[in-house]
Amino acid sequence: TIVFEKELRDENALRGLEGFSHLWLIWGFSDNQEDSTFRPTVRPPRLGGEKRMGVFATRSPFRPNPLGLSCVELKGIEMTKDGPVLLVLGADLMNNTPIYDIKPYLVQFDCKTGAKEGFVGEHEYRTLEVVLPSFVEQKIPEEKRKALIQVLQQDPRPHYQDDDSRVYGMKYSDMDIHFKVQGSVLTVLDI
Repeated sequence: TIVFEKELRDENALRGLEGFSHLWLIWGFSDNQEDSTFRPTVRPPRLGGEKRMGVFATRSPFRPNPLGLSCVELKGIEMTKDGPVLLVLGADLMNNTPIYDIKPYLVQFDCKTGAKEGFVGEHEYRTLEVVLPSFVEQKIPEEKRKALIQVLQQDPRPHYQDDDSRVYGMKYSDMDIHFKVQGSVLTVLDI
C-alpha cells in the first residue's frame, strides 16, 4: 500500500489514475546506510558477482545518490478516513520507504521497441522453480506471497556461490527467508 503524507491526501491528485494498470515510483533508499564514498564500479549478480561494471550500467542499490525507480502494478485505489491509499503489486521497496513521486506508466513512451539490454542481454539468466512447503506458506501474508516468489525465482544468491548443501538467507519485507537451491529448484526452509 502507498499511504500519502497529510498535505498530499487530496483525492483530486489521483483523478484519472484509476485508468492506468502500472505506475512508476521514484523513491529513496532510506535503509541503505552505506558510507557516502563514491564507488564507480560494482559486481552485478547477473555476471556472477565476479566481474565489475560501472555503477551507472547497473541497478545496484549502492549508488552515488539515494534514489530508486520501480514499476508497479496498480491494483486499486481505496478511500479511507485518512485519505486515499494506492494498492500496488510488485513493489521492490521496504516498508516505510519514502516515495517522492508517482507517475503513470505509458506504453507509448515507456516501452521501447528494439531496446538493447547491454551486458544483461548477453548472458543467459535462468529462473528457478520455487517450492514453499505448506508450513512455510502459512507464515507468508497472502498479499506478499506472489512478489516473494517472483524475487526468489530470480535466484537471489551471489552467483559465484552454487553449493547444494548451503542454507542461504535474505531479508524480504519484515521476514528472514532461509532457503536451499538444488539444481534449478529453490526450496524455502523457514521464515
